[in-house]
Amino acid sequence: MKLRKVMVIGVGNVGSTTAYTLVNRGFCEEIALVDLNKDLAYGHAQDLLDAAAYRQNMIKVSLRESTDCADIDIAIITVTSGLAQKSRAEELAGTSKIMASIVPNMMKSGFKGIFLIATNPCDAITYQVWKLSGLPRHRVIGTGVWLDTVRLRRLLGEQMDIGPQSIDAFIVGEHGDSQFPVWSHSSVYGINLNDLESKKIDFNDIGLKAKNKGFEIVKYKHCTEYGIASTITEICQHIFTNSHRALALSCVLDGEYGYKNVAIGVPAILDQHGIKKVIELDFSDNEKELFTNSINIVKGYIEHINI
Repeated sequence: MKLRKVMVIGVGNVGSTTAYTLVNRGFCEEIALVDLNKDLAYGHAQDLLDAAAYRQNMIKVSLRESTDCADIDIAIITVTSGLAQKSRAEELAGTSKIMASIVPNMMKSGFKGIFLIATNPCDAITYQVWKLSGLPRHRVIGTGVWLDTVRLRRLLGEQMDIGPQSIDAFIVGEHGDSQFPVWSHSSVYGINLNDLESKKIDFNDIGLKAKNKGFEIVKYKHCTEYGIASTITEICQHIFTNSHRALALSCVLDGEYGYKNVAIGVPAILDQHGIKKVIELDFSDNEKELFTNSINIVKGYIEHINI
């Protein structure tokens, strides 16, 4: 049996929590930690090995350089510039430089796996990693709006007293201010939300709360980690299990929705090779306008990246 190996690049709050979540899920055999702060990485590795000792299966937690990646199946990038920023977009300048220093060297070292990007601004950085790596677009994935989608379902579930797993509502577009819920395709077991006992719910308010939930969390605890770590881990699990599950992810478009050379959050099917298929939705006229606006914003970010 081929051992399943994941590399976590950047073991700050998000990276270390992701590694811990991966250990607890137990579906991969090695978790490789990469960080410029070697002492921090070593400390996390030892702590994670303690947690792994409670598992029934053997899990190796190793320390590596990012270039020691030829046998890695999924490389998760969580590293950021480390600067306090007012918005996701303001992280672009510093983070894009880090990507330019990491990704080409990984490719020269023989990386043949899948890149999973959780670094902000997620869509622009996903596009950058795709261009820098030269990999087929199905092997470069951004976490995109999947966490935003889960937040939307959670908030709707709280209002409707329905488990979020039973709600088929999702967000598309930029992982940022221009994202929007696709209400025209939102339902509970095939019944459109508007036809349920949900007319008392302010859907616009729910969508706004889902979009701003990350900033609300940061306001109170100065970071987010548990939600995004669970997002990353779920994506990895669907890849390793060849689940063919559809999630709202940042994908590089090649004609879908009429756009090319841009990464944006859209529903896509995952398999063992990465993105199997981008699902094209029949947007309402208003949703088409919102999607075009979101595309243009991400393209504006991409123009500022020196690739």
